[in-house]
Amino acid sequence: MKRLLNTIVLLIVIAVVVGLVAMWLRPTPVRVDVAKASRGPMRVTVDGEGKTRVRDRYVVAAPVAGRLRRITLRRGDSVLHQQLIAEIAPLPLTPLDPRQRAEAIGRVRAAEDARAEADRMVERYKASYEQARRDLQRSETLARDGVISRQEVEEAQTAVATSLREYEAVRSRSERAAHDVEVARAALLAVNRSPATATVTAHAPADGRVLRVLEESERVVSAGTPLLELSNPSKLEVVIELLSTDAVKVAPGSMVFIENWGGPKALEGRVRLIEPLAFTKVSALGIEEQRVNVIVDLLELETSLGDGYRVEGRVVIWETKDALRVPVSALFRRGETWSLFRVENGLAQLRDVEIGYFTSSEAEVRSGLDEGAMVITHPSKDISNGTRVEQNVTVRVPHSMGQGGARL
Repeated sequence: MKRLLNTIVLLIVIAVVVGLVAMWLRPTPVRVDVAKASRGPMRVTVDGEGKTRVRDRYVVAAPVAGRLRRITLRRGDSVLHQQLIAEIAPLPLTPLDPRQRAEAIGRVRAAEDARAEADRMVERYKASYEQARRDLQRSETLARDGVISRQEVEEAQTAVATSLREYEAVRSRSERAAHDVEVARAALLAVNRSPATATVTAHAPADGRVLRVLEESERVVSAGTPLLELSNPSKLEVVIELLSTDAVKVAPGSMVFIENWGGPKALEGRVRLIEPLAFTKVSALGIEEQRVNVIVDLLELETSLGDGYRVEGRVVIWETKDALRVPVSALFRRGETWSLFRVENGLAQLRDVEIGYFTSSEAEVRSGLDEGAMVITHPSKDISNGTRVEQNVTVRVPHSMGQGGARL
């Protein structure tokens, strides 16, 4: 009996010793930061600096050579269509030979032809605008009946806005052409005048405000000398410079957010045009970059903005309201595959995932991970598949829209 008790005690001692040794040899869990994969809205943009620009800019030039009388208008003054801008006392002219007279008449006819062509463009774009309005009305009716989606209605609304701006642009072009006709006729009149002919006048080609007075003082000017620059400040557009590799991802009609312009909130706009010609620009680091101008129409008028103001633009290239998101810091490359570590039962489990779009802070997971899974952020070299880990701090994926970045 005594021997049996001694045996039992010995076995207990051995078990305790073995347990202590096992606990001593057991690796210490690695403390890690984790975040939960969650679903929510996500937005990807390409960003660039830009500036505001008046859409229709008019430069009033001297129609004839002569002595310019002092211009009384100043920057910011409002002018009306056909308002007197400047008066010029023409210089004495020598008689024109038949060739010079034919050239003057030809310039008048060329200006009249250009005006006729601009008027035809106005009629064509007016018809396109009216057709877009009719298409929008039909789309809204079909959307109320559930035949088409809301996205198609928004596309029809964008088409109406775009066609309206194009219509306004060609109307301004027609007004410029009419002004060119007046200038050409004034020049022809000047060369045919008698010495007692009155002064030649220059008038405003459209309603607007004075941007710059290029010739303030009275002096002798030659024909074609720019005198004054004016425009309508309520018709602003934004020119955003993007890298050519980013510009190819942008499509006309894309949503744009104008930020850092000085106001309390971002302004909304739509891409009207991606210019087909790139240009070379040297960055602050001395690197030559190919950049493209993206023209944006503002959807809301901000009266405090003027011509040439600096802004920053975020052009939306992809957006969804339901994306499975994880922090970018949880991802790493294994060859051509994106991977991460998922925490399961206190162990780090290596998982390969398919990544779609990403921003500066989060990435879209298309497959390989479930919603609610806990992933390790900033995995260190001490972590491998099967490593025992201990949660340190839970990092939450922000619920606000992510911005910036591109598709992998």
